[in-house]
Amino acid sequence: MNKDNCFQLGYIAKVHGLHGELSVILDVDYPEDYEDLKHIFVEQKSRLVPFFIEHFVLQHANKVLAKFEDYDTVEKVAPLVGSALYLPLTELEQLDDDQYYYHELIGFSVLDQNQQQIGEIKVIYDLETQDLLGVDHKGKEVLIPIQDQIVTKVDKAEKKVYCHLPEGLLDIYLED
Repeated sequence: MNKDNCFQLGYIAKVHGLHGELSVILDVDYPEDYEDLKHIFVEQKSRLVPFFIEHFVLQHANKVLAKFEDYDTVEKVAPLVGSALYLPLTELEQLDDDQYYYHELIGFSVLDQNQQQIGEIKVIYDLETQDLLGVDHKGKEVLIPIQDQIVTKVDKAEKKVYCHLPEGLLDIYLED
């Protein structure tokens, strides 16, 4: 399994207790959808390694208490702390036509309110404070906030994202 066929579910935050349990932070809108997982992929040295789950219990909000099969000591699980957790894209719920997952937007064209081409989405920055589109505009990366008043429409069939950019946003990136 490689990352191109997966989405990041979250990461291992810390060891919990003395019997190999881990505190996991999920980066999803509906953590309860993942309580019945049987396996997960853990990133180790840039590779995705499958782990079978003994239990995966939602504690509160986006925090989970997890335990992997055959990992029953602190020494076994401590090296996993900080590792990203992945699931295959096939595990994602199908969305309506007017909904989208951020990873689907990579490669889409971005147009401004005047239908002018801004560039292509190269990366999505999923930050704690704000999510951003990383768009290639005239050889420079432009960061566009993913907010309803800025990203006005996503056309998945045409692979286009329509934006109402704040005045002067592009100018900031084009200055030397």
